[in-house]
Formats: sequence, structure tokens, C-alpha cells
Amino acid sequence: MRTVAIIPAGGAGKRLNAKQAKQYLLLDDTPLLIHTLKVFQKAKIINEIVLVLPKDYVASAKQLINNYGLTKITAVVAGGKERQDSVKNGIAAINGKCDVVVIHDAVRPFVTEELITKVVVAAKLTGAASIGVKAKDTIKETKKDNLVAATIPRQNLWLTQTPQAFKFELLKKAYKTAYDKKYYGTDDASLVERIGKKIKMIEGSYENIKITTPEDMIMAEALMKKKTGSNPPERIRSGFGYDSHKFAMGRKLILGGVVIPFYKGLQGHSDADALLHAICDALLGAAGCGDIGMHFSDTDPAYKDISSVILLERVKKIIEGKGFSINNVDTTVIMEMPKLAPYAVKMVSNIARTLDIPETCVNIKAKTSEGMGFIGRNEGVAVFAIATGIAR
Repeated sequence: MRTVAIIPAGGAGKRLNAKQAKQYLLLDDTPLLIHTLKVFQKAKIINEIVLVLPKDYVASAKQLINNYGLTKITAVVAGGKERQDSVKNGIAAINGKCDVVVIHDAVRPFVTEELITKVVVAAKLTGAASIGVKAKDTIKETKKDNLVAATIPRQNLWLTQTPQAFKFELLKKAYKTAYDKKYYGTDDASLVERIGKKIKMIEGSYENIKITTPEDMIMAEALMKKKTGSNPPERIRSGFGYDSHKFAMGRKLILGGVVIPFYKGLQGHSDADALLHAICDALLGAAGCGDIGMHFSDTDPAYKDISSVILLERVKKIIEGKGFSINNVDTTVIMEMPKLAPYAVKMVSNIARTLDIPETCVNIKAKTSEGMGFIGRNEGVAVFAIATGIAR
């Protein structure tokens, strides 16, 4: 018997208010999607896996598969507008003879091999089966203005979960009928029900949660702590940055977004704000995103004389796109003159506002080189920066 799992992971995670697709959020330092795929990779009853991803992630899937040894993944396809569209694309990617298809939400990372086996065996016997749990709360039906119309006896009520499993030909027929009639269901079982097939419910686990809201993520971390017997790692990342610029006549001296009165400024393609450049590099380093030159080339006319405050804003977005929030920044500016003390408060304010962190999380120290080297000769400025970011 050939059993293929379809893992639809094409959602955007809007209800989680995350900066990235929810299936890539980290749980115990590993993306939710990987937790789920590892269970299906291990499950003996599963022969192949079809992975459905957002179209922008399909190209990088090979690296994902190799990094985690996900050898059962035989196809990676782009998702559709709705979950049902994504599953439809997954069904179309199944080639050759297939007996049973099992479909599971990518963001249910606490599924077990036992549940997968039970639902597949049930589908083989009955044609269609779904994991679920009995309703524990009292269910109220409301009408207009949220007024209760009825209290529904809960004895026969189930909260449906995934995995759900179906004989392949039955599932294909259900999907064709749904699209012919332009029907969208809330799960795959509802499509099969509409063509007259009964679904066998299999007792699941209340821990098999779907991570949809921020509160679900809190619960998932607690379940992971229970599973591993320890607290998840803090996932703090640090980065180091450095920049230097030489002085040039006819230029403004800008540091930390502040114009400092001086008879010469710093030479560079942008506004040459060495302080903000060092911070940019530190933040990019914390997220593993290269350096400032990779993102803002000094040969690109678009960045000619650009304010480095704008570059710092863009770096912040890059960091957040990797699932990081900025924690703090500590810097040391090395120059002989002018003195920075009168401008430090304004610099801190600019940086904190741009990065959307408290001013207490930004620190600027000013040093001289005691007359040594190019700085001692007042030929330029050097800046060191350290930044930390927290993985979410």
C-alpha cells in the first residue's frame, strides 16, 4: 500500500501578526514546519511526502530538505490562495499509483506517529477518516445580536483536527466536485462528506494543537517544555559591526543621524555616517544576513548621498523578516575631534526611534586614539558596534 502525505504549508499567518510565514516561526530553535515534517519522515506507514509551500519559498526547499534529511519529500509545489487550493495543488503532484492520502496542517507540530498510523489504517478500511477530540465545553448556538438560540448537546460533538486520510480516488472525486460547484470547505473531510461519504472519527489528542494565534504559540512552548523536559533556549543572537571613513573637505560630518558642526566631514558614497553603518553591520551579523555592502552597494546611484537613517530603517526590516526583534545596541566611536558628548543624547534618540527600541537599549561611547595612527592624525573616524537580536 502506497501512502502519500500532503503537508499544506502555504499560509501567511495573518492571525499570528508575525513578520514571516507562521510555519517558519521557531519552536525550540526549530521551525514549526520542520517539527511536523520530522514526524512524517519517521512514520513507517508514510511512503512519500508532498510539501506545499508559499511560492516564494519553493526555490529554497531543496536546502531545507537536505539540511534536515527529509528524504521522503518527493515533490515541492507552490500553494494557492486558500488552503483548499494548496491541497488541490498537492493532489495534482502525486504521480503513479497511490492508495491513501493523508493531509496534515503544517502548524500542528505535536502530531504523533501513532495518530498518523491510526488515521491511515482507518481510511484504508472505511475510505475516509479524521483525527479529532470530543468537545469539552458547552456549545451555544446564537442568532442575531449574539443571543443564544440553543444549547447543543455535546455528547456527539467532535473538534476536528488533522491528520485526515482518504482513499486517493475518493479524495480526487471530492475535490473535483467541490471545484465544479465552486465550494470551499473548512477542511478536507467536509468536501468528502458533500459527495455522500461518511467520515470515521478517530480519537486524537488535545495536545495536537494548531498554531494560529499568539496564544497558541505560548501553549506550544509549554508543550515543548513538557516534551523535552527543559525550557526552550532563549535564542539570543549577537552581531559585531565595524566601519571607518576618512575626513574630506566640503562634506558634512554626520554621525548617528546628527549633523555635527566641523570644518570637514566624512567621505563616502552615502552620507558616510560611520556610526549607523557599524550598527547596520552588527544587526545584519546578528541575523546572518551578510553586511551592509551586500544590501546597499556603494556603486549604486540610488544610494548616492542617502541618509544612513534610511539604511538603518531598511536593515530593521531585513532583521524582522528573518524572525528577529532587536534587543540592544552598544557602540564605540573613536575620533580625536570634534568632541561628541554634546551630541550623544540626540544620537541615542535617533537610533532608538529608528530601531523602535527604548533609549536605554542604545549606548554610545566616545574615545580618542591618544594621537596614534590615522585617527590620531585626525584623518578619519572608526566605529565598533555590537548588537543583539532575539529570535521569535
